[in-house]
Amino acid sequence: MIDILLRFLLVALNIDAILGETSVARRKEMLQKVATTGVDLDNVYDQTLRRIKEQKGDRSRLGMEVLMWVSHTERPLRIDELCHALAAEIRTTDLNPENIRRQDTVLRSCFGLAVVDKETSQVRLIHYTLQEYLSRPGVLPDAHRTLGETCLTYLNYDQVKRLLADNVSTLAGVPFLEYSSLHWGRHAKIELSDHAKSLALDLLSRYDSHIASTLLVDEIQGYLSSQHTHHLFTGLHCASYFGIDEMVAALIEAQGSDINQGDCRGVTPLILAAQEGNQGAVGLLLAQDGINPDKPDNSGGTPLWWASYKGNEGVVRLLLARDDINPDKPDNDRGAPLWWAAFNGHEGVVRLLLARGDVNPDRLDRFGGTALWVASSRGCEGMVRLLLARDDVNPDRPHELGGTPLLSASRNGHEGVVRLLLARDDVNPDKPDSAGGTPLWALLTMSMRGR
Repeated sequence: MIDILLRFLLVALNIDAILGETSVARRKEMLQKVATTGVDLDNVYDQTLRRIKEQKGDRSRLGMEVLMWVSHTERPLRIDELCHALAAEIRTTDLNPENIRRQDTVLRSCFGLAVVDKETSQVRLIHYTLQEYLSRPGVLPDAHRTLGETCLTYLNYDQVKRLLADNVSTLAGVPFLEYSSLHWGRHAKIELSDHAKSLALDLLSRYDSHIASTLLVDEIQGYLSSQHTHHLFTGLHCASYFGIDEMVAALIEAQGSDINQGDCRGVTPLILAAQEGNQGAVGLLLAQDGINPDKPDNSGGTPLWWASYKGNEGVVRLLLARDDINPDKPDNDRGAPLWWAAFNGHEGVVRLLLARGDVNPDRLDRFGGTALWVASSRGCEGMVRLLLARDDVNPDRPHELGGTPLLSASRNGHEGVVRLLLARDDVNPDKPDSAGGTPLWALLTMSMRGR
């Protein structure tokens, strides 16, 4: 029975994708059946890839490239994006329209192992087991190197360079531009070839006037940067964001970049590297003469604030080793690094900050909340223990909006935190909030809701 299923599957997989939706559904169904019957799917995929490679002309190369792209991109590509990615030739200066293949040709070249979702137009592999197979080392060697070089080639095309940086409404003719702009660095970071480094330097040396910078700023800053004719997002910002250490070092050396330059939101390269947890880039930037490691963005967030907010312990360690930072510096809403680390549940960062003698563990945010209050509210027992071990923490300090730590933990049903707080002699178990609610009332309310 298994041999019959295997033979049927191999036939189904090799039906041209042009046969349509029924064929795709049948291949999916057969793969699902075979996956649950003990058939050696590796053998199935080995044979199918062999048949793809045996195709005549450039169909063999095309079929393997389709599988490489579909299995290694950071997000699923639409079919029009994929067709442009396949058309881009490394070491060329502009896109040749004759290289853009028909969609049915692209799909047939991989024997139906990749299909197009009718609703989203995204190209996907036929089954999750195929993704696992293609991701194994050696199956598609140098995939990230090829993807990174192709993205950078596309961004350096003359047609793309002519696009205005402040006009993102003219992208219809370059559908692969968005993916290339947002993800080239992730592929290059994994496999940075000499050619990719050369292409990246070409791009980043004029990055603030390239449309790729506008698209990336839109993505990471969460606002439409095309409204800003000067977003001040440089190549060093970009390399720091992606964490490509060689590019960070090269840009600092080659360009003499302003390492403290903020973009239109005041975000510096060091802040971006700290946000993303890119320790190598952080170390390179901190080693530069003239670096200001405590420079905040427009919202008051310093590199340490952002690393604490994100829970990037390695970066926090690097920054705390400096003598020229204030580890207790709050943002514009008076939220200090410790408060935000507690808010986001980053116990390791809380431990690092509490080890400093110049961090006030009982500092209030603008609403009167302490790190203990927010840790209790979120049920973070480890952090509550750390904070209660301090003599300079008031375990009964109320929040303007929500009562004491005990009341907040009770209201949210965090029994373990409630027990820790009740074990303290300096916690009033009956202290109400401004509306008269007590911890016992909050627990009873939770109990009634549970019923």
